[in-house]
Amino acid sequence: MADFNGIEWMSFDCYGTLVDWETGISSAVSNSLASCGIQRTNAEILELFADVEPVVQSSGEFKEYRVVLREVMRMISDRVGVQVAEDDIDCLSDSLPHWPVFPDAGPALHILKQRYNLAIISNVDDDLFAGSARELGVEFDAIVTSQQAKAYKPNSLSFELAETVMAVDKERWLHVGESLYHDIEPANRLGIRSVWVNRADRGGGTRPTNAKPDLTVPDLAALAGIMVAA
Repeated sequence: MADFNGIEWMSFDCYGTLVDWETGISSAVSNSLASCGIQRTNAEILELFADVEPVVQSSGEFKEYRVVLREVMRMISDRVGVQVAEDDIDCLSDSLPHWPVFPDAGPALHILKQRYNLAIISNVDDDLFAGSARELGVEFDAIVTSQQAKAYKPNSLSFELAETVMAVDKERWLHVGESLYHDIEPANRLGIRSVWVNRADRGGGTRPTNAKPDLTVPDLAALAGIMVAA
């Protein structure tokens, strides 16, 4: 078991870790494709998303996430051979603030809040995260978005900005994420200790990687129990 004594700040990825983005993504895309008479399984939709989202995020100048999601939807529709109605192109960004929160997220965050400073490091726009924040019901001590950093994880810039905002030494900082690709990989690169939330039957929305966390947990309830005892 990793030794997390001395941790003062815990930062969290949001979508996939606190919010069930796989359900949000697959539902929004499935509904839009269905309006064109196309059906795809959730696994197929998530595979498409995992393939095209990093392409859009890394192409040319920085684009805000609302724009990224619009282009992702266009690329998905192109790949399945349909033209989604203009009203449905924004289905991902329009639905994002209402994507479901994992049942364990709120209670775990409230427990951890009693002992640690909590931060968000997320590939999202400020206004889109505001909706998710209301659903989570926890006041974070720092919020760093891709819109602020002008870069998307796994790019290091979001973590570097978070380090400045939190004003914390890396040895007192623990990052928590569901995506090995977006979160654990850059944490490894920057020397930040990390926890991988390896939820059962999850992970279809991100690319594979060989990143190694310091600790793996099945959910946030398990993490809260470990961290309160640390």
